[in-house]
Amino acid sequence: MKKILHFLIISFFSFNIISCDTTTILLGAAGGGAAYWYKDDITKWYDDFSKESAAADETDETDESDADTEQIPSLFVSVGGNGTIITSSNGTKWTRRTSGTKAKLRAVTFGNDTLVAVGFSGTIVTSSDGTVWTKSRSGTKNHLGNITYGNDTFVAVGNSGTVITSSDGTEWTKRKSRTKASLYGVTYGNDTFVAVGNKGTIITSSDGTKWTKRKSQTSQEFNEVIYGDDTFLAFGFKGVIRSSSNGESWSKIKSGTRMGLLGATHGDNTFIAVGNSGNIITSTDGTMWTKSKVGTKKHLRGVTYGD
Repeated sequence: MKKILHFLIISFFSFNIISCDTTTILLGAAGGGAAYWYKDDITKWYDDFSKESAAADETDETDESDADTEQIPSLFVSVGGNGTIITSSNGTKWTRRTSGTKAKLRAVTFGNDTLVAVGFSGTIVTSSDGTVWTKSRSGTKNHLGNITYGNDTFVAVGNSGTVITSSDGTEWTKRKSRTKASLYGVTYGNDTFVAVGNKGTIITSSDGTKWTKRKSQTSQEFNEVIYGDDTFLAFGFKGVIRSSSNGESWSKIKSGTRMGLLGATHGDNTFIAVGNSGNIITSTDGTMWTKSKVGTKKHLRGVTYGD
């Protein structure tokens, strides 16, 4: 049967969308929330996400009272401003859920049969089915911008070098990240956690507890890091890409663009990165990148792959 490649691109006013069932998770969960990029350099990433937009309320929703309360085995989950959480079994019809918070939610992931969303002011909410959500204490008031799951551990990162970990998404422990730089991306692969952020910061850990700072050979801000095809790739402003097989040593990669790269994913043997002014670049090996025509100048914040 012929394979069909589906890439979901999240543009301008964007949410973080993942898909999960009892055994799998859609690759490349991306960040969410209303975003404004009018230039190719943001010095205060989280501050730029603090302004709510009415566009976040324009989502086609179904009233929660009419929603099916039974657990859905396969689910898309999207999070955003004002504690917004919406879910869908097919990506077409969406149901708004009660999150129990008004804080901006910036990222969501799935692991250990649990959905975990993180956001501003250290906000964390969890759910076993995507319908009922419960607040958890994170132990920090710093904004949390991203989260991943690996090695039976949730790792969330955020402002001022914040790193917190949990085995169940409920009880969290603060870790020493060895950096004060704000962290915007985190992923897991090859038995290694990798987090990236401001001023070219890259830190790694084998267990989420002890972290080591790595040399990235750039001072540009990293927005995203992913793992695919046995390779870590970090993406940042000015088209910066760094590549590593082990998370320890990083190599320069030519992206073919000078625009900021804000989101990325890997699926069906293809890497895709998206960014400012409608930029999309693709690669089959993570080394040689090609620009794609997308037909929009809107800033693209996230991209993911599934089905």
